[in-house]
Amino acid sequence: MIPTAITPFKQKLSSPLSKNQITVLQINLGKRCNLACKHCHVEAGPKRTEELSPEICQQLIEIIQRFPQIQIVDLTGGAPEMNYGFKPLVETARATGKQVIVRSNLTIYFEDGFSDLPEYFAKHKIRVIASLPCYLLDNVDQMRGAGVYDDSMKALQLLNQLGYGKESDLSVDLVYNPQLPKDNQFSLTPNQTKLERDYKQYLQEHFGIVFNNLYTITNLPVGRTKLYLERKKLYTPYLQFLESHFNTGTVEHLMCRDEISIDYLGYVYDCDFNQMMNVPAKNHDGENLTVAKLLEAGCLDLIDEVQTAAYCYGCTAGGGSSCGGALV
Repeated sequence: MIPTAITPFKQKLSSPLSKNQITVLQINLGKRCNLACKHCHVEAGPKRTEELSPEICQQLIEIIQRFPQIQIVDLTGGAPEMNYGFKPLVETARATGKQVIVRSNLTIYFEDGFSDLPEYFAKHKIRVIASLPCYLLDNVDQMRGAGVYDDSMKALQLLNQLGYGKESDLSVDLVYNPQLPKDNQFSLTPNQTKLERDYKQYLQEHFGIVFNNLYTITNLPVGRTKLYLERKKLYTPYLQFLESHFNTGTVEHLMCRDEISIDYLGYVYDCDFNQMMNVPAKNHDGENLTVAKLLEAGCLDLIDEVQTAAYCYGCTAGGGSSCGGALV
């Protein structure tokens, strides 16, 4: 039975959602993007101008250099490649031995001034995680815009030619998102392992494309997805659906426990979704955190408890959802 009201997420937990040692630094470089996808929780697009400033970029460079506990620097946007500071952050992270993830929309390679990106990615051994919400043309173009599917195929072929998906130090992973619901017949993401097989078979047979992993990610009711659900009067029913599929086994593996998410203004959040909903991370004294405060304290581990909200049910429904796909 789907509940008639939404239980506060905290009440589902047997104890507060504690923070582990921070090993992942996720940075949202800004909202500039060449696409304006229907499901984008960042509400990014070609008309957005918000991006990292030189001052915040320098602070982030210092964070990367000072804290060896950071294993992964995860760059997102918008199209992260379009926003200020992208290459300096990549090169600082690689120079300090950290893995760099770029969450790329693939089509950016065909915009003026960005055609060097595939070679740049390969040179710096950047791990590419790319949105491809389906392996079929109509579904991708419906969600992300006309022509996106064809450009994505060309981009993946370019990456393959450079060794991505083939060489052990050149990984390219794809991200599946469900189509936005048209009515209250909601569904969870499909089984990640089975869907990965389907993607690999189809893309290999039709385009000669290979890739490493497929990640299934639930559409959280945040950003454009939230606005869409509200217009369709599906926002509360969708939250109720997600709550009804809450899986306590996912909680231990939630991405928010090991990472901090930084916005283009230098504010600190527990995850990218909290960032978009302006739910800041709190230190031991309940104060909001900034990159400058982390540097002043000389410590990344100032957060005891993750800030939660109703949309956290999206990460804990069914097999769970994270920037790295299913959790269990």
